[in-house]
Amino acid sequence: MLRRLTPVLLTLAVVVLGITALAARPDKGAAERSADFVVLAGAAGLRWEDVDPQTTPTLWRMAEQGSIGSLSARSAHRPTCPVDGWLTLGAGNFAAWNGSRSSGGCPATGVTVEQPDGIGANLPDQEGVVAYNQDRLSWGATPGALAESVRCSVAVGPGAAVAAARPFGRVDRYAPVLPADPAKLLGSCVLSIVDLGTVDGEDPASRAAQARQVDAQLARVLAARPPRSLVLVAGVSDTDTPSRLHVAVADGPGWERGWLTSPSTAREGYLQLVDLAPTALAALGRPMPERLFLGRPAVSVDGRPDDLRAAIDAPADADREAAAQRRVAGWFFTLLAGAQVALAVAVLPLLRRARRHAGPHGPEPVSRRVVAVVELLLIGAALAVPAALLADAVPWWRGQHAGWWFASVTVLLIVGGTAAVRFSPGHERTLGPLGAVAGLATLVVGVDVLTGSRLQLNGVVGYSALEGGRYAGLGTVGLGVFIAGSLLCGGWLAQRVRRAWRPMVMVAVGGAAVVIVGSPYLGADSIGAIALTAGVSVAAAICSGGWLTVSRLAWATMAGLAVTIGFAVVDAGRPEAERGSLGRFLAALGDGTGGLTVHRSSTANFETLVNSPLTVLALAGAALVWFALLQPWGGLMRLFGIYPAIRAAMAGTGVAAGLGGVLGGSALDVAGAAGALVVPMAALAALRVLDHSTDRTQPGSGRPGDEGGATPPGGPTGEGPSGGRAAEATGAGRAARPDPDAADAPEGAPAEPGRGTPAPDAAADRALRVPAQPGPASTEVPAG
Repeated sequence: MLRRLTPVLLTLAVVVLGITALAARPDKGAAERSADFVVLAGAAGLRWEDVDPQTTPTLWRMAEQGSIGSLSARSAHRPTCPVDGWLTLGAGNFAAWNGSRSSGGCPATGVTVEQPDGIGANLPDQEGVVAYNQDRLSWGATPGALAESVRCSVAVGPGAAVAAARPFGRVDRYAPVLPADPAKLLGSCVLSIVDLGTVDGEDPASRAAQARQVDAQLARVLAARPPRSLVLVAGVSDTDTPSRLHVAVADGPGWERGWLTSPSTAREGYLQLVDLAPTALAALGRPMPERLFLGRPAVSVDGRPDDLRAAIDAPADADREAAAQRRVAGWFFTLLAGAQVALAVAVLPLLRRARRHAGPHGPEPVSRRVVAVVELLLIGAALAVPAALLADAVPWWRGQHAGWWFASVTVLLIVGGTAAVRFSPGHERTLGPLGAVAGLATLVVGVDVLTGSRLQLNGVVGYSALEGGRYAGLGTVGLGVFIAGSLLCGGWLAQRVRRAWRPMVMVAVGGAAVVIVGSPYLGADSIGAIALTAGVSVAAAICSGGWLTVSRLAWATMAGLAVTIGFAVVDAGRPEAERGSLGRFLAALGDGTGGLTVHRSSTANFETLVNSPLTVLALAGAALVWFALLQPWGGLMRLFGIYPAIRAAMAGTGVAAGLGGVLGGSALDVAGAAGALVVPMAALAALRVLDHSTDRTQPGSGRPGDEGGATPPGGPTGEGPSGGRAAEATGAGRAARPDPDAADAPEGAPAEPGRGTPAPDAAADRALRVPAQPGPASTEVPAG
């Protein structure tokens, strides 16, 4: 009865852990009405490196007494051209101006602004722009949604007219430039949008001159601001490529000396361009068009340094790191993919010659020195991504040659990690390197997540604030490494306990990983947690041996569906501003806009599949496994037969990584990151199993102290097909070698003298050896 109830109990345990991790939401604070007037002042291209007490004294004083943050000026097009930035500001959603543009450039034509009555203005192209965003782009943005949410708005300058125009093109009140006394104009409506100018180019002198002009315009705005007003200054767009982080400053009641933070980023000191529109409405106490806005109201949080220079250095340094990350990440993953492909090709002849022949005929075995070198290279390749993540603890991006500094730090960390694995206890055992590498990878990613994911933000193997996809929690690459590492750790630990306890060990380790991935306080990746739940369920179902039967697959599927549905229902019941991705998707299905989400996800999957170097890693790893390791000479099937918990861990990794990538819109990126860890370790373990495939064993009594081998339950070949375990074949004409992995003897096998009681049910290829007997060549019994 207990055996029959085990799948049900494990399913319930995984479901409870998953929903517990995903249901709780941290309190980010709520935006409340704080002003009677809001002035949005934008300057295209304005960055924190342009701000200093001499060049921009007004902005410096405003930042000193207000709240500051790094603004990701993302729009529907990349780079975000000035007209796209202003349009996104007025839409509260990712929008773009229609029209042709060169590759990586911005349209040269300006925006037509008509003034038929001298009071307001009209944009004749606005209706076409709205249709373009509604019909051609996948975000469903409605330009003019901000202006439609207030009774009256003011625009000063052509860029502001784009942001303040209603969907049919009308601007309520418009002035091409600030009048001599702007107080009356700015006080005529509750919302004013001002175009302060543009800061572009890379020449420091030119940028400083343009920044002075922007600061002079801002000084006039602040002098004429209405009473009890909130002034938001933002670098609303890029002016060149690549994209950069920009200035965001809020000054008004309730915004004193803090960090600007938005629920859309969940990262202290970061907000998005789409957050400015809901922030303005929240400050005015006006209802928001939730269906139209993608951003969330920003709030001010404490913790900013008292010294403004130290406070400004943080976002300026983040901008430099993000810019360097863009340059370095591409070649790092390209080199990693090339190195792993080359290593996979080099492993093929070693696999073909790894099985030692007992007779006088057959190919000579590969030199042990060569095998040892290849093993070290496999360990280094598996540790490359965790080492690159850890390299961001060193400020390599501040050097003149940032790429070389990053490469040097990463190589040193790879060498150090490889040495730690090589000299770790149990390295000579079959699963020794696999367990050590999985443990190191899980530790690096897990500690980073538990400490705020600081290494992943703008990191080479993390996520960039410039891309705007994620600002906190667990990124795509980190998710793949953490899935693979945690499940392999679970399989390694489960293999060291009795078969009846293995599902419990796998659920315990996997459940803890689900909590870390899915908790909004930690990994904040609900899709990844759901995918990992499915992987843990599959691994727990088959870790004690046997095949993935229909009933086991059904229980694993039910666990994943239960977590998905349970969290989606809980999430959908929250207020709109507090919902996660699943809750927003359910709400979108309810109001008929769910198709946009599906379209965005499918588009993102296709673009990532085509453009990402991780796709090459995933496909190359799958090819090595399918065409080599899973072949009769490849050793992986023999490894799976001897170590069913490792087979379960790798199967669960495949399920979780595949689901996490497809559902999260990252195609094969999660699988590629997981494969970069799993495939080299699978190849190394297969080499070791094949090396011992012809070692002799002798059945014994199974009593402690018996020098013979053991006959496991089910006969001389170990467990039957349902148990997934088989003894290695006997050999002749070969001397016995010392047992480096005696603790991995099958259940019931005796301990080697002086070693104590061995762990149950592990590799028969590491059972006790006896001297070879003369006779014919050995006959092999296939494993599993």
